[in-house]
Amino acid sequence: MSTPPAVSWAGADPYAVALRAGRGPLFLRRTDGWLLPLEVERWCARADAVDRAVLDRCEGAVLDVGCGPGRLVAELAARGRTVLGIDVSQAAVDHTVRLGGQALRRSVFEPLPGEGRWGTVLLMDGNVGIGGDPRALLGRVARLLRPGGLLIAETAAVDVDELSEVQVVDGTGSEWGDTGAGTGGAGVFPWARLGTPALLRYAGRAGWRAVGQWTAGGRRFVALRSRSSRSASSSAEPANSAALISSQRARKPSVDRPVADR
Repeated sequence: MSTPPAVSWAGADPYAVALRAGRGPLFLRRTDGWLLPLEVERWCARADAVDRAVLDRCEGAVLDVGCGPGRLVAELAARGRTVLGIDVSQAAVDHTVRLGGQALRRSVFEPLPGEGRWGTVLLMDGNVGIGGDPRALLGRVARLLRPGGLLIAETAAVDVDELSEVQVVDGTGSEWGDTGAGTGGAGVFPWARLGTPALLRYAGRAGWRAVGQWTAGGRRFVALRSRSSRSASSSAEPANSAALISSQRARKPSVDRPVADR
């Protein structure tokens, strides 16, 4: 697929309920019935030591793709960094705002502010799976980054290269998009699970350069550098980095504008 669906985790659903409660159980369920537990409690908590070490590596203005309830956006904002989160879930955007971050309700495949000027893009908590097409996602991220920009991605803890269709479900059997009327495939969306070797294969074919990989707290990460005709600097943000998001600030949330400043 060249353009994955823009909406997957949006709407009134078990995911939104779990974020509002700050806890699960919550799962990704493949069409064959296999379940992947989702770490809602960790996502809804403040950034932990592993998260903070990842954020220490960020360069320039940061775009957190699939920011969820916003712990990483909030941590970077507290450090005085220019940062924007994007997520297709309004519940996630609302939670990010409450933590003091800025967020847009938008898919990574939709138009975004600052395209081609972000210093770092984050794909944490398995978000390298967004859209179910790693090639398309890596290509999109490359267009969002400035030349030589940095992608930090969290990979699966096992060596896997899996493209599948999934639903978000809770422990009661409720499904994403479940209307109680036998909707069948309602709420099914494409997803990918990639271990570090698989991500490095996709990235290498797309022209990315691996600049780091590490494990911390049982989680695995990869740092990739986009193509560049010049040296990338990690010493400071560009002078106009705030302009990446300031022109789209709004006083209240909407589906296509960032939320107000804290």
